[in-house]
Amino acid sequence: MDRRKFIKDSALASSLYFVPGFVKAFESTIAGQLGYRRLVIVQLAGGNDGLNTVIPYGNDIYYNARPQLAVTKDVIKLNDDLGFNSSLAPLRSLYDRGELSIINNVGYPNPVRSHFRSMDIWHTASDANEYLQTGWLGRYMDTYGNNPYNAIELDEQLSLAMKGEHFKGIATTDYRILYKTAKEPYFKNLIKHYNDAHLSEHNLGYLYQTMIDAKSSATYIYETTKVQFSQQEYPQNGFAKQLRNVAQFIVSGLDTKVFYTSLGGFDTHANQINKQNRLLSVYADSIAAFVKDLKQNDMFKDTLILTFSEFGRRVMQNAANGTDHGSANNVFVIGQHLKKAGIYNDLASLKDLDENGDLKFEVDFRSIYATLLNNWMNVPTNGIMTSGHKPLQFI
Repeated sequence: MDRRKFIKDSALASSLYFVPGFVKAFESTIAGQLGYRRLVIVQLAGGNDGLNTVIPYGNDIYYNARPQLAVTKDVIKLNDDLGFNSSLAPLRSLYDRGELSIINNVGYPNPVRSHFRSMDIWHTASDANEYLQTGWLGRYMDTYGNNPYNAIELDEQLSLAMKGEHFKGIATTDYRILYKTAKEPYFKNLIKHYNDAHLSEHNLGYLYQTMIDAKSSATYIYETTKVQFSQQEYPQNGFAKQLRNVAQFIVSGLDTKVFYTSLGGFDTHANQINKQNRLLSVYADSIAAFVKDLKQNDMFKDTLILTFSEFGRRVMQNAANGTDHGSANNVFVIGQHLKKAGIYNDLASLKDLDENGDLKFEVDFRSIYATLLNNWMNVPTNGIMTSGHKPLQFI
């Protein structure tokens, strides 16, 4: 293959190389035992308002701080202090069965209220003043992964959380399109020139091998995933489609241990109530269908679902009937093997706020990650997390 032709033809691969967001796996690492347990991440992008999600319905400070925004009707009471927004009604059965743990006041020291920076911190498990180029899940896969499809994100681009130093997962919105793209004649022609010396001489070997890995992964995902689709009825929205694909992968026995999904739109600076209620309904309806699908296929017992947002919102409403960027927030953990289900810890004081008028964080999110790694994925945190973040007791 002529080098100039290779560079020119590489543009033809952009639909496979850039859109799905896959990159080369770390070939020289010794694959560890990933085990059978699966982790599903749900990112509520934009900063979901935790106080209108899990509501301190008996607290006068909450109502005084939010004269137009406070939820006053149809609160689903969970205990004497906290209740669900009615849009989360589909999750009540999970709560009652001990399959949902609500962890309050989750954050990190010196919180950053920038969407991008705070999300980077959550993705990399860094300190607020530390900048890392690898994600916590990517570092996990650096040691314990051996194929790109061991970690899949249902999106067009791969999140930083899924990028390791040597390993990076696959991002795709539709595995069938990924497979069809990988069957383009260009890629078949590429394989014929696997041993062309000048590719490595001109540093093109990495790109070449990346595309070969992607073609192999696309074929594996397509051929392993069962032809028949789930019989479970899902809501008609993009987030539910992500979860349906995840369920399809899990039920098919795909060798994937981490799935990453997201639902955006939670940056509610103005006219928050209807917008957030609609998004919470999308989230809850889709999660309920997903859990039901997994249970019908006896896969829920081996699946844990983590839901987080990059930060919460300010306690006080703003002049636009919305809320501004805050800090501490709640995190949901859904699964069958919870040691402490229900309300894991009390909501932080609404009297004792930080200097910006935000809830003070009490649970470092990295302790949640450490718990998932130690107690669910059954791996040590060495090399994945910094020391000092002890696991919690929710699983």
